[in-house]
Amino acid sequence: MKKCRRFNSWYTLIFLAVIFLINASISSGQTEIVSPEQALKYIGEIKTVCGTVVNTKYAVYSRGRPTFLNLNRPYPDHIFTAVIWGPDRNKFKNPPETYYRDKRICVAGMITSYRGKPQIFVRDESQITVQP
Repeated sequence: MKKCRRFNSWYTLIFLAVIFLINASISSGQTEIVSPEQALKYIGEIKTVCGTVVNTKYAVYSRGRPTFLNLNRPYPDHIFTAVIWGPDRNKFKNPPETYYRDKRICVAGMITSYRGKPQIFVRDESQITVQP
């Protein structure tokens, strides 16, 4: 019985160490930077996508009240979108749809896909950095 407990303890310790390393690399900004055009290749991966916000929309009357920040190409020909859901808007000092418009930004997070287009859900202002 002691062997099983020791065995489980080692696996728990290794698991926690791996989680710590993943979180450390994400929070320190050590993710690979990709362009909006390249983002589709990285679905399911944590990356930083950098581009210019060319089109925004706060869909206040849509379910979830999303804010869309389209990078490099406007909707409906968009190639990448940063999505901020309504409940997360209060985490931003300024309205995202006006503050980020026409700025070059980098968005960090897990790249997912919606109808074949890559996107990142932005849950906190710290996921977006404005580039000079």
